[in-house]
Amino acid sequence: HGVRQLRNPWADGPEYVTQCPIQPGRSYTYRFTIQNQEGTLWWHAHSRWLRATVYGALIIYPKMGRPYPFLMPKKEIPILLGEWWDRNPMDVLRQALFTGAAPNVSDAFTINGQPGDLYRCSSKETAVFPVEAGETILLRIINSALNQELFYGVANHKLTVVAVDASYTKPFTTNVIMIAPGQTTDVLITADQQPARYYMAAHAYNSANAPFDNTTTTAILEYKSAPCSAKKGQPLKPIFPQLPGFNDTATATAFTAQLRSPYKAEVPMKIDESLLFTVGLGLINCTNPNSPRCQGPNGTRFAASINNVSFVFPRRNSLMQAYYQGQPGIFTTDFPPVPPIQFDYTGNVSRGLWQPVKATKLFKLRYRSKVQIVFQGTSIVTVENHPMHLHGYEFYVIGSGFGNFNPGTDPAKFNLIDPPRRNTIGSPPGGWVAIRFEADNPGIWLLHCHIDTHLPWGLAMAFLVENGVGELQTVQPPPLDLPQC
Repeated sequence: HGVRQLRNPWADGPEYVTQCPIQPGRSYTYRFTIQNQEGTLWWHAHSRWLRATVYGALIIYPKMGRPYPFLMPKKEIPILLGEWWDRNPMDVLRQALFTGAAPNVSDAFTINGQPGDLYRCSSKETAVFPVEAGETILLRIINSALNQELFYGVANHKLTVVAVDASYTKPFTTNVIMIAPGQTTDVLITADQQPARYYMAAHAYNSANAPFDNTTTTAILEYKSAPCSAKKGQPLKPIFPQLPGFNDTATATAFTAQLRSPYKAEVPMKIDESLLFTVGLGLINCTNPNSPRCQGPNGTRFAASINNVSFVFPRRNSLMQAYYQGQPGIFTTDFPPVPPIQFDYTGNVSRGLWQPVKATKLFKLRYRSKVQIVFQGTSIVTVENHPMHLHGYEFYVIGSGFGNFNPGTDPAKFNLIDPPRRNTIGSPPGGWVAIRFEADNPGIWLLHCHIDTHLPWGLAMAFLVENGVGELQTVQPPPLDLPQC
């Protein structure tokens, strides 16, 4: 997740997009070159809900002799925030796809695989991170949860943000971070408090009017010189951090607004493709609303879409293989650059506009074209923060706001000097976010909401970036062991 994969979509991973899934008992080796990237990324399964447990950190260190652009930390700790069900997550998804209703919410969140002290029967295995008083530690925080943006903090300690999504930022200090599924955030923390035990904790940032997992996961930052309590050498009870309320959009927005590139960014100025993508939920009407397959609101089935197209993943072949082999009938390239119908996206939307069209449509980009996308959230079913992730690329986040994007006035407020570079960005609930990038990586690249409930519902599309001139601007041939459908 987040590796640029230049000219090599075959190592990108999403099922039926760049490859067919690896069949049970088979294997496939991903071979790729990392170029001009350093920092915290991660890897995860990209088939149904397998990534609930199949994930890990992918850390790219600077070249030898190149220091970090901040104080060298004494140690580094990867912090993987996860989500846990007391059932096989594949069964949770299967049930939801059968009924058309929303899937059951998770039973716990985890830090490095452990739920922590606040759940029944899990406190023995709580993750504990010992530190020396005075030392500075780099926490590489990854939100590997399936469906939930999270607030994260460490009791009594300040967090200095130094990077997001493997791109350095202008450092700033905060008590809490908001991190969406797919995103990574690097923070420096100094053990400068009274020697004791301090909880690090994470709980939901819930921006939608929908059920969510309201539990809290914890781990312990333990000073090695912390005194024991009077009771037979029992360790002291940890101190708890103050996390924002579950629906605190103001704190989430203020955090994201502070992110800046540390230097003048190479933002594309002359735009070749200006795209407006509405992102949000929808409902499919049923001919028999009382059917067990229509358990969504008022006898419907949940759906999601971009520009009213609910993305259907092919099954006969992957998009990239079909394109490379010249196989017709798998996809079309007529994805709409703007919403087919203009409406008050964040207002009271007429019920006639709630049902999307199911299709496998791609949008074609010429090699090296400069692209701007405005992701416009909708209020259909509910407003929500949708973390949008673009495969094969990094992009600059040049602006955001609440309400409907105004092409007349909003671009004047864009930050084209030092916007942050990311691979996953949330569209504010009931608002919009604008990104820019140069289409310099040929292939087929998935763009999707990283809330995994929304992916099978269709909150996705893909770009077909055409080859340029010569070998270095052309997709390399597929490897011999690429899985077949």
